[in-house]
Amino acid sequence: MATFHSLLPVDEDGFYGHFGGAYIPEILHGNVEKLREAFYKYAADEDFNEELNRLLRDYVGRPTPLYRAARLSEHYGTNIYLKREDLNHTGAHKINNALASVLLAKCMGKTRIIAETGAGQHGVATATACALMGMDCTVFMGATDVARQKPNVDRMRMLGAKVEAVQSGNKTLKDATNEAIRYWCCNPDSFYVIGSTVGPHPYPEMVAYFQSVISKEIRSQLLSLTGSELPDYVIACIGGGSNAAGAFYHFINEPSVRLIAAEAGGLGVHSGMTAATMQVGTEGIIHGSRTMVMQTEDGQIVEPYSISAGLDYPGVGPLHSFLASSGRSEVMAVTDRQALDSALRLTRTEGIIPALESAHALGVLDTGKFSPEDTVVINLSGRGDKDMETYIRELVKD
Repeated sequence: MATFHSLLPVDEDGFYGHFGGAYIPEILHGNVEKLREAFYKYAADEDFNEELNRLLRDYVGRPTPLYRAARLSEHYGTNIYLKREDLNHTGAHKINNALASVLLAKCMGKTRIIAETGAGQHGVATATACALMGMDCTVFMGATDVARQKPNVDRMRMLGAKVEAVQSGNKTLKDATNEAIRYWCCNPDSFYVIGSTVGPHPYPEMVAYFQSVISKEIRSQLLSLTGSELPDYVIACIGGGSNAAGAFYHFINEPSVRLIAAEAGGLGVHSGMTAATMQVGTEGIIHGSRTMVMQTEDGQIVEPYSISAGLDYPGVGPLHSFLASSGRSEVMAVTDRQALDSALRLTRTEGIIPALESAHALGVLDTGKFSPEDTVVINLSGRGDKDMETYIRELVKD
């Protein structure tokens, strides 16, 4: 029987260095252990992978293109390739993990799915997978995000999901996750589809693996386009870290490839209105794992802020904490203003409207560190339909 082999620097207890682990209530230990066993079993199962690959191809529309952005490349004086995850069914990378996770739940005999969401893309993707596979679906979403991401809320409800608007905290992603975990503790027979590389082991490893199709495709597509599988840079935005984990996965053990994670700088890293966890955070435990957390000296969570609902999170996945602390990845904070300007530039030069999350990755281009010989791959993790109200308010004022 085949065995699962991870490319990640993770041990059997889910630690990346000293980050990670599974810090969970006793009532969830059995569930998490069963999930770990099922993930390792089915990730190596030929029939499971055949069905998942069929769905990714015929339902999601993979592989997504790796597009050389000629006018953007000319503007920055380098070679920019966009991994077009925005062209997936449902409009973002989130469908990769949601579809795989709900398929895994089905194999485990589960029928009730719960999820959390910030920008709404993971909620839409999970609701989509549940509709496809006939599963009951409840999505927890902060009330602030329910208001600012209304198109995605409408899509979830049309797909048959129940959307629970969370009123605690600042009513964003952290609070939605808190409420989802609370519900899970009371309903441990549910299958919790976490949307990012956060949470207790095996979630960070599992989500990264289900998203690794992104970097697997990048390697083969680059070989076709340039004659080399390896770019000079891979850039992705990062909140919890799922799209970055997927974009980095097959390059982590390639030291010549520089990995850049773009955090949400908000109004500025030291403004008190930021979500740049790896810039201002300290080590702590959040949502079941040890990682970098925005917190006070006595361990109280500091409320994050970003114009982007998907990056508005006070933690980051333990894999990314390890990659940054070990020097394998570089972390840059991109402000609201820089992200908005980058979004408009891509729209006006290439005719592609990116999600606000993805616009943070594009903001890295303004550092000016790229040469004419460089190959720069940016993971365009989602499309901007859901952010049009913000874009119109902030950018298109005349």
